[in-house]
Amino acid sequence: RCIYTYFHSRPPAPRPMTSSTSSAASPVCTCFMVRSLSRKISQLYDDTLAPSGLRGTQFSLLVQARNAPDGPPTVSALAEQLHTDRTTMTRNLRTLQQAGFIDLVPGADARSRCVVVTPEGRARIREAAALWRQAQQRVRELCGSEQIGALESLVLGMLPVLETATQESAE
Repeated sequence: RCIYTYFHSRPPAPRPMTSSTSSAASPVCTCFMVRSLSRKISQLYDDTLAPSGLRGTQFSLLVQARNAPDGPPTVSALAEQLHTDRTTMTRNLRTLQQAGFIDLVPGADARSRCVVVTPEGRARIREAAALWRQAQQRVRELCGSEQIGALESLVLGMLPVLETATQESAE
């Protein structure tokens, strides 16, 4: 049976998450739960940002490229900062480049490319920023500011641990 069928063929028993119910033996799949939450939050942002013509991921990518502290970031540096692989980043950048929101220019060495947000991209960020703030406010209204703060703290604590673990397993 597929994992989706396994988890959804039986009604979940409501129970509070405690150290005893969140053990490795728990039938809850952490990956499935995190992806489900991510999809729901992403959909809220995408729906709210839709009038701007940007998806949540595109808005975040443009803002991160524009705000890079040392000037235009390389594709690899941006991928690392956004916790994605270079191939996915290149595919996402292609869409923004075709829309005229970024340019890819030669980097410091012949193999690297830097991401430069164009004037059109900066204008689109300004247009979408108010919508993004609405999405931020809406998710906090729906889930509670305290819950979202706890989630953000949890993510900020877990990302470095998982980043280290994935780097070690790649070696």
